[in-house]
Amino acid sequence: MPQFAYKAMQRDGVLAEGSLDASSRHEAMRQVEVLGLRPIRLTESAGGANGAAGSNGAAAQAPASPGGFQFGQPRKITARMLENFTRLLSSLLAAGVPFSRALVILHREAAAPVAKDKWKEIHDLVVDGMSLSNAMARSPETFPRVYVAMVEAGETGGFLDVVLAQIADFQAREKELKGKVITAMMYPAILLVLALGVLIFLLVFFIPRFQLVFQGFNAELPLITQMIVKTSEGVRGYGLFLAAGVVVAVVALRNWFRSEKGRRAWEGMILRVPTVGPLLAQFAMARFCRMLGTLLGAGVPLINGLNVARRSIGNQILVDAVAESIDRVKEGKPLGKSLAQNRALFPGAIVEMISVAEESGKLDHELLRIANVTENDLDRELKTVVALAEPIMLFVIATVIGTIFIGMVIPIFSLQDHIK
Repeated sequence: MPQFAYKAMQRDGVLAEGSLDASSRHEAMRQVEVLGLRPIRLTESAGGANGAAGSNGAAAQAPASPGGFQFGQPRKITARMLENFTRLLSSLLAAGVPFSRALVILHREAAAPVAKDKWKEIHDLVVDGMSLSNAMARSPETFPRVYVAMVEAGETGGFLDVVLAQIADFQAREKELKGKVITAMMYPAILLVLALGVLIFLLVFFIPRFQLVFQGFNAELPLITQMIVKTSEGVRGYGLFLAAGVVVAVVALRNWFRSEKGRRAWEGMILRVPTVGPLLAQFAMARFCRMLGTLLGAGVPLINGLNVARRSIGNQILVDAVAESIDRVKEGKPLGKSLAQNRALFPGAIVEMISVAEESGKLDHELLRIANVTENDLDRELKTVVALAEPIMLFVIATVIGTIFIGMVIPIFSLQDHIK
């Protein structure tokens, strides 16, 4: 009969270790729970040496301080603080540090006061008997729902340290991807700001000087010049009101987008935008496959893994579509055929790969491979989109400014004829 080694937390927060014989992983989990313990990690004894080596490697890579260097004192938990908290907690648990002691270390080593307070709050709730996932769920502004769901899956499956390490990797990948997007869009954003500045200067200061010259000759101006002059007069006369209206509109739209109805409408509209929509769907599919593959590889049942992975998608329209696929899996249908109904998120080739992986029993490895390939393709496509956006923005800027320049120069030639 297989032997399982376990790490579990007692009611007083002290880590307990031991081994037991069980016919399956689920039977071993049941025996640990009968002992009144809260599982943290459960592995077959044959893999204990490798697991310990991996744990030591993880501990060696742990950052020295979960707070990181901060300019000033932040008022809320930053993404970097949360990532470092997650990774260091995973390393401490994998190294055999008692759960309560690990939380005390995180609290003590935190550099920012806001992090000290939050980690202490989590520690106090866990010591009082609350599970880590429930303690985190009480702070949704710090721990996202998908984060809490993964922690809950790790607690239930007895591999909390593994799940925490995966969460930290997810956070690092998303941070890297966001950094690439921000860096790529920096140049187009600078161009846009400069173009708006030049346009406002032309409408407010440049055109009024020409307007005085035109009025002195009482000559009829071309239609394009009249339109430019009227626009200039509108900006000068009602510019402050227009700016206030834009601010009010932005605030109203922001509040509407935060509502359930507004968020769904916005996300549905974004998915229909050419180029942008497919990129967002591709990113959501990569996140879904990576998280589901990670959870299945760690021993989470398929239905539980699907319920957690779908929360990582982000777009509520796509989340609803995946929920329908999960219902079909619950009815006994294969995962590949169930996901095939959602072509917006899972193309035909991806569905075929998942179906073949199901038949061969390598679903977790194939999902991770799909995620890696998709993320690499996504990176290349983002670079291509940004590279195309730059000349398009230059063309639009040159067209607007060139139209204003031509519209103000044309009357000069007609004024020469009027003077003659």
